[in-house]
Amino acid sequence: MPEPHVPKEAIGHGDGGTAALAIGEAESLERASTARPLPPGGEPTGKPRSLWSDAWHDLRRNPVFVVSALVIVFLVVIALWPQLIATGNPYRADLAKAQQGAGPGHPFGYDTQGRDVYTRVVYGARASITVGTCATAGVALLGGLFGGLAGFFGGWWDTLLSRLADIFFGIPVLLGGLVFLSVVTSTTVWPVIGFIVLLGWPQIARIARGSVVTAKQNDYVQAARALGAGNGRLLLRHIAPNAVAPVIVVATIALGTYIALEATLSYLGAGLKPPTVSWGIDISAASTHIRNAPHMLLWPAGALSITVLAFIMLGDAVRDALDPKLR
Repeated sequence: MPEPHVPKEAIGHGDGGTAALAIGEAESLERASTARPLPPGGEPTGKPRSLWSDAWHDLRRNPVFVVSALVIVFLVVIALWPQLIATGNPYRADLAKAQQGAGPGHPFGYDTQGRDVYTRVVYGARASITVGTCATAGVALLGGLFGGLAGFFGGWWDTLLSRLADIFFGIPVLLGGLVFLSVVTSTTVWPVIGFIVLLGWPQIARIARGSVVTAKQNDYVQAARALGAGNGRLLLRHIAPNAVAPVIVVATIALGTYIALEATLSYLGAGLKPPTVSWGIDISAASTHIRNAPHMLLWPAGALSITVLAFIMLGDAVRDALDPKLR
């Protein structure tokens, strides 16, 4: 009677052959998790691409991403070097020209104090971009760290984070901003950034927790754990690269909402304060003169709307590229 076929990888002395087979299976599963599907012909074309390379390949061909990215790059450049396109001084006032319309060298007109609206719109991008990027980075780091640890370890740490997040979710954002920032006398952007991070991290934490819980149940993670991989290696090497995509998508979309939140708080007098140049401050000052001088309101409001829309469109494009269900 012929003997049953036994794979060569399973033949060894003691547990050596079994360990070798397990290592091979773990490597195969990890490669399969990031492999690109075969083309219609059924033959592989070149080296398999990962999720990130596939996403970048799709983003470069997405006109929404290209347009929004160009707008954001332009905003970042003028936020860093506003003097490139605005040579005037945003604080220089000439009361004789108060509320005047567009003129030679001043395409946006003047505000109630005779300051050039165009120059103030250009310089106002710095505060909005700074608040949006720094707040998003803080929210993503803090929320991603807490949510990732809670999803990986579970138990009492997960319970504590969930109850703490529920408390912060119960605080109205505008009301909390009015209360928190009303006692702050600083004219810098850091109190506003700190407030946004304080109330924004629970959302990212929940996204990160759910993504980590899903990722740690994959076969390649279980195989790596069975082979003796420690918690640090599991988190950094196997789970984090496969769980960070939803966090990036939510953070990118939230960046635009944080810019709008800063402008709203500044409009209500609780956010940025003069002499900081901010679109929200200028919109607040122009709201009572909309009939006599609508240009004072339309230009900073238009700049704010374009900025928020650009970041939201960028987030939507990144979400579509990183979501395997949409492929």
